[in-house]
Amino acid sequence: MNKTIITVVGKDCVGIIAKVCTYLSANNVNILDISQTIVQDFFNMMMIADVSGSAKDFYQLSSELEEVGQEIGVLIKIQREDIFDMMHRI
Repeated sequence: MNKTIITVVGKDCVGIIAKVCTYLSANNVNILDISQTIVQDFFNMMMIADVSGSAKDFYQLSSELEEVGQEIGVLIKIQREDIFDMMHRI
């Protein structure tokens, strides 16, 4: 399994989850866990996903997710789980 952390942050609008999940599904990325909140008008979503089934490499997924985010006005970042863990170690 090749776990990644995907975060989506921005002003709330219709279709954010649908657009991101449609992209992930089309690229055979499996969502293992998902959490999303809306605070006032701000949308925040965090996913743990397995990218091992995707034919695209990590950098291509990252670049294309950034483009999806630009299309819908949110910031989408993807990080490898091991890097994420090292950055957030207490």
